[in-house]
Amino acid sequence: MANITFKETPMTLLGEEVRAGDKAPDFTVLANDLSEKTLDDYAGIRLISVVPSLDTGVCDAQTRKFNEEAAKLDNVKVLTISADLPFAQKRWCGAAGIEDAITLSDHRDLSFGKAFGVAMEELRLLARAVFVVNSKDEVVFTEYVSEATNHPDYDAALDAAKQAE
Repeated sequence: MANITFKETPMTLLGEEVRAGDKAPDFTVLANDLSEKTLDDYAGIRLISVVPSLDTGVCDAQTRKFNEEAAKLDNVKVLTISADLPFAQKRWCGAAGIEDAITLSDHRDLSFGKAFGVAMEELRLLARAVFVVNSKDEVVFTEYVSEATNHPDYDAALDAAKQAE
């Protein structure tokens, strides 16, 4: 498992670490309208941006950056997943002025967090991570950010999304 800290405190991650080359595990999360969504609901290349909470500066910046940059790429969908309530995610999107962003909540049962090994047991939040899944549901890029308050490697994730098929 990845070693993750949150404000320098070690965290216990639930689930198994996902690696490049793995088949992407399925999960069930909630959209802003409380409908259930799974990996299969989003075809094509998926850049999955995982954040602890949209209401923090780094998470806000990460969500904006990936949505702005991926909008320039063909056939790439950005899915931002956090344990925030769907209502909070919808409010954040409106306040941020990016209503087209796909934000998904893992609040209900941490299905995504456990499937991708990013659920922080101590905080019931998701650790910061980025995954790129190709159109064949294969994971082609993973980054588990070692300190959850740091930024991911945006360029590496975006390059992986550009090269994915």
